[in-house]
Amino acid sequence: MITTEIAESISTSASIAVIEADKIGSATSSLELSKTLAITRAMIEPRPGDVVVGRALSDSATYNQLELPSGRLAKINPGDVLVGVLGSRRALKGFVGDVPKHVTAGDELHLLNMGGVIGRCTGHHSSLSDAIRIEVLGLACDQNGRVLNMADRAIPLRATLGTTAPLVIIAGTCMNSGKTYAATTLIREATHAGLRVAAGKLSGVACLRDTLNMADHGAVATASFLDCGLPSTVGAGDLAPVAKSIISHLNESTPDMIVIELGDGILGGYAVDTVFDDAELRRSTAALIFCASDYVGAWGGIELLRARGIPTDMIAGSVTDSEMGEQFIEKEFGVPAVNARRDAQRLLRLVQAKLPCVAA
Repeated sequence: MITTEIAESISTSASIAVIEADKIGSATSSLELSKTLAITRAMIEPRPGDVVVGRALSDSATYNQLELPSGRLAKINPGDVLVGVLGSRRALKGFVGDVPKHVTAGDELHLLNMGGVIGRCTGHHSSLSDAIRIEVLGLACDQNGRVLNMADRAIPLRATLGTTAPLVIIAGTCMNSGKTYAATTLIREATHAGLRVAAGKLSGVACLRDTLNMADHGAVATASFLDCGLPSTVGAGDLAPVAKSIISHLNESTPDMIVIELGDGILGGYAVDTVFDDAELRRSTAALIFCASDYVGAWGGIELLRARGIPTDMIAGSVTDSEMGEQFIEKEFGVPAVNARRDAQRLLRLVQAKLPCVAA
């Protein structure tokens, strides 16, 4: 919080100024920022998660809203002063961009996602208009000029997991393959059945939408890679310590099971595959649900996971929207298939069959 006294002392510095923001992105939510911020205009070598303040220079016909820390979406207007975080994105059906090597006031960057991740856009899906251009005004800092970063309030990473509630992992071919719908449906049905369910998201790009959705469907606790100080999991390396930190945090709510969504696909730029490489996480996984939009995607997921020695317990996602899809998968691939929208109770039954202690 910037007080009047701090603002007056800051105003005497040539490289630090005080600015009033119009909208704050949800990626900064753990920092509980006010709209009155100190910013440094000096050139720095930025880090992912650094809090950046910029002015919107353009509009977008398809991508013009910012998710606020409350979870509400706010329209971005040209001229708005926005607060976000520096980060990278590798969205097959969205924007692609990176943190530049240097950042200084006056640079032009782009809004890469609705949570407020900002970087230099290098491409986007053909269905989208250009990313909103952002003029960098500075990086948010304290009164001593230290740049604020998401990691300032991150929960510590863990090398080991220890005792945990059984994990239900939901993975998929890519974004928009049905993972979140399957996760929230399972959470709702299990909660209605009297189970305590915690939920988390281990990979993707910073946004509160999915974890808020999980809470709305009954999760007693939620957490994500944002809580570990990551604006996205692009370039994060091994996600196992992040996963163990999130899962340990969720276990504090004493759940009967923990539903974990792996954002994006098991192939791509978000390090999802590293979760499957960790022996402790694999031992703690009671069920693996794989979401796909077509037969080839379902077959590919089954085979890629099988090559790692990991069985797929069931297929969900839009490939099961038709009963023909379910029947084909079960007959040709030998894996149960279930549509979360049409048969939510069967989804729960299949999962409970993998959790004998909970089912009993």
